[in-house]
Amino acid sequence: MALLRSTLVRHLVLLALGALALVLLTGSLSTFHNYELAGLGAYVCTAAGLTVLTGLNGQISLGHAALMAIGGYTVALLQIRFSDRAITGLWVLPLSLLAGAAVTGVAAAVVGVAAARLRGPYLAGVTLALGVALPALTSRFTSVFKGDQGLSVPFDPPPASLGANFAVERWQAWISLGAALIVLFFLANLNRSAIGRHFRAVRDDEVAAQLSGLSVPRVQILAFTVSGVAAGLGGGVFAVSLQTASPGSFDLTLSLALLSAVVIGGLGSLAGAVWGSIIVVYLGIVLRGFVDDLGLSAASAQKLHDNLPNAAFGLLLVLVMLILPGGIQGLLRRLAGVAPVDRLRRGRPEPFAAAIAQHSSSPPPSGGQQ
Repeated sequence: MALLRSTLVRHLVLLALGALALVLLTGSLSTFHNYELAGLGAYVCTAAGLTVLTGLNGQISLGHAALMAIGGYTVALLQIRFSDRAITGLWVLPLSLLAGAAVTGVAAAVVGVAAARLRGPYLAGVTLALGVALPALTSRFTSVFKGDQGLSVPFDPPPASLGANFAVERWQAWISLGAALIVLFFLANLNRSAIGRHFRAVRDDEVAAQLSGLSVPRVQILAFTVSGVAAGLGGGVFAVSLQTASPGSFDLTLSLALLSAVVIGGLGSLAGAVWGSIIVVYLGIVLRGFVDDLGLSAASAQKLHDNLPNAAFGLLLVLVMLILPGGIQGLLRRLAGVAPVDRLRRGRPEPFAAAIAQHSSSPPPSGGQQ
């Protein structure tokens, strides 16, 4: 029992249970539903990173689809290079995904430097401009990114050890949901670490956090970088699930859907990011099926496909903010009679800045009163 009190051990147990559930679930579903799960894994990766940025650190981003695009296009370019040189192996795709996450993390750090100087609507405006402008660059450099057509994403088929009848869609679901489990595992441990406490301290009171010895810009840049790494990995597995990386796959609608998922699920909660991603993904599928059943003309159906999900997400977002401010995870916590973890400390609330002063190893600012 003492071993299970360790945060790392508990999260490792949850990771193992999640992997087992992944194997059993994908084995019982059709190829089409496995294809849907592959897309869901990409949403979970990115929404979890956005939860860290917005929910834990208090920075708003309306351009995370652009960060996903960086990861997706990096994976596509590397996979094409490996394919052209006939380089194969189980290590090839993980290497491309790691490279996509790393490149996106660097890009997010650059954005974070500018974001650390901005607040509120100004930060939202900059990230919104990023989400609109970055995918448009693919049309400027068509020789590299192939414009609106996009890049194909070749990858090796499932290993022969899994059997000759192992579906590619199930393999894609394993890749995508496996990446999501890894992201959730690392972010859950980060949330319980000193870095997580730093994120929450800056979110709650920047002045108090600075007086406690924290560099607020450095913490905000780190939060953007962590979120960018998760988004880059999400973009990579999204490109693998679609087998293509195109600007239409990483448009502004995706950024808004991700933000909706985070708010609907519950800001600051990784479990809420999972709930919100499930709702956003499957609500979009239901709405597309509803439009297809109306028997409209191709042009009218396309307009509804483009606009109805956004309208539904916006309406659902307003309803959740009015009725369930804590999102789905907040509702589940209230039903279970459990307060949020980051609001508990020996049975009473404690300001995060005070927790930083107690737990952080950072030295106090020089010249202050002792």
